Amino acid sequence: MEPTTFILFGATGDLAKRKIYPALYNLFVDGKLPQAFSLIGLGRREWSDESFQANVEQSLRQFSRREAKDAGSLKDFLRVFRYSVLDIGRKDDYLKLLKLTESREDELRIPQNRLFYLSVGPEYFETIAANIQDSGLGSTNGWKRLVIEKPFGHDLQSARDLNRKLSKAFAEEEIFRIDHYLGKPMVQRLESLQQANPVIQALWTNRYIANVQITANESVGVEERAGYYDHVGAVRDMFQNHMLQLMMMAAIHLPHDSTSEEVRFKKKKVMESLEVLQKEDVIASVIRGQYQEGTIQGKPVVGYASEPGIAPDSMNDTFIAAKLQIDNSYWRGVPFYIRTGKRMKDKSTRIVVEFKDPLKQVSTNNDDHIAPNLLVIDIGPNEGITLQLNAKDPGHKGGFKPSHIDLHASEQNSPEAYENLIYDALTGNSTFFAHWDEVELSWQWVQPILDAFEENLVPLHSYAAGTYGPAESDALLANDGFHWWFDSKPEQNTDISEGVQYAYNANH
Repeated sequence: MEPTTFILFGATGDLAKRKIYPALYNLFVDGKLPQAFSLIGLGRREWSDESFQANVEQSLRQFSRREAKDAGSLKDFLRVFRYSVLDIGRKDDYLKLLKLTESREDELRIPQNRLFYLSVGPEYFETIAANIQDSGLGSTNGWKRLVIEKPFGHDLQSARDLNRKLSKAFAEEEIFRIDHYLGKPMVQRLESLQQANPVIQALWTNRYIANVQITANESVGVEERAGYYDHVGAVRDMFQNHMLQLMMMAAIHLPHDSTSEEVRFKKKKVMESLEVLQKEDVIASVIRGQYQEGTIQGKPVVGYASEPGIAPDSMNDTFIAAKLQIDNSYWRGVPFYIRTGKRMKDKSTRIVVEFKDPLKQVSTNNDDHIAPNLLVIDIGPNEGITLQLNAKDPGHKGGFKPSHIDLHASEQNSPEAYENLIYDALTGNSTFFAHWDEVELSWQWVQPILDAFEENLVPLHSYAAGTYGPAESDALLANDGFHWWFDSKPEQNTDISEGVQYAYNANH
């Protein structure tokens, strides 16, 4: 790996403490940081290098997936950290940062390879990028890269405005837009799932697949994010970025040994093939919900409008479900159902591919309750890929029962999303970052939904906390003859629940 100076804006913030420092430490332990590596943390607090290093050490003890047991190794890791006070809008602070950066590069005798990580609110992106350019920090004899967090814009126009401003200081290939779902190990394995399994690759078409379901359930409410969340809702917070990225990763067809450019091109083509929703037609394909009081893990919780910091008459969405259609030769006629919500019954992120069911046509018993074949991809909090196939049941003449194949057993202590993403940013691998084309196309598709919500053309349905969302979400699939997998209670679906539940539990 090339020598790198890692310049971290927002070094005193929560994201740095919970995710970035633990990720860097685990990369260090695994030998995945450059041998010549320097980190300069920036914030408004009056910290010394020593106090900064002490705070980094404390974050590791709280949040690292590995304990920092080796005192010598920990000391080696912490000694690369330096701190500089910086007010984001103060130009003199950037000139001071430039001197510190050049001093560290000279001290370590390393080229001017600089990774700028903006762990700050999006309202500061433009100011920081402009000051990086104006101060000379971006004029290097090596490479420079800009890593930014979501949200990238609030709607289509604001995203375009932000991209135009960032492009004045950084080229597109220098901008790494983090979507931490793309860093999750199981999402990254989707790329190789087809390539390493020709049988699955052959089945990955509308000839064999009935529907695809992508779910991201959160059991938590808004918690301390009320001020932010009440202005964005589920459609902006989760759907436009994370959920559409999962859809792209599930829908692409990749040749063997695909490059990052090929992956991005394929994802872009998927977005371009999405059937466009008109504002007036959103109501037929999108379900909007807001949680009411209910019970989570046996404990009563209040409804969204009763949460601290939320207006009692808030019309903000905490749940969204949508039916999407991809109009290309692979997926034409296959509905993609996507849903995400807060205060759901459990925390889970999952992709379920339901295959068409030829067994109903050959069953001598005309049994309408044969479980379809499923490919279940559990992304979190537990990981696993399970293929459920129907096989002859020797105990019942002419009957079938589900059999299960674990295509991937969950790995203990596997890298967290930020480890994968930071490592890729350091090596310049942009495969699992959101390209501007994807971001713009996502906002283009979502904009009619935002407009329909703004004009209240889509009703805001209620759902009790601790459930799987409003009943209208179930009806969205029922209209097509399908249902959400893993929502039914065993007694409601006794013929298939045992097999499906085993498929889900296979890697737990």
